[in-house]
Amino acid sequence: MLRFLLNLLWFLLGGFLMGLGWWLAGLVAAITIVGIPWARACFVIGSFSFWPFGYEAVSRRELTGRMDFGTGPLGLIGNVIWFLLAGWWLAIGHLCSAVACFVTIIGIPFGLQHIKLALIALAPIGLQVVPVRR
Repeated sequence: MLRFLLNLLWFLLGGFLMGLGWWLAGLVAAITIVGIPWARACFVIGSFSFWPFGYEAVSRRELTGRMDFGTGPLGLIGNVIWFLLAGWWLAIGHLCSAVACFVTIIGIPFGLQHIKLALIALAPIGLQVVPVRR
C-alpha cells in the first residue's frame, strides 16, 4: 500500500514529466531505425520512471550470470553513444528534479529516486528493471 501511495505521489509530482522525457528519447531513437536498441531501453526505463518505487534496475549479467550483447563490448559502445547523444540530457533533468525534491523533507525519497534514475540515464544499455527483492 505504501509503495502504491509513493508511486502515485511520484507520478503526480514530476515522475510523469520525466517518464515522458524517456519516451520522447525512445521515440526519436526509434525513428532513426539504427537507434531501435536504445529505443527499447528508453521505453522500459521510461515505464520504470513513471512508477519507480518497488523496482530497481540491475545488470543483466548479474541477473542471468552470463554476458549478452548489452552487457559486453557492444553494450559499452552503445552506452558511450547513448551518453553523448541523450543520456546526459536525461541525467540533468533527473538531477534538477532531485534538487527540487530535496527542498522539502517529504521530497527526500523522491529526490533519491531521481538520483537513481539519473545514474541509470548515463548508461541504460544492459540493465533490466526487476521488482525489489525482500
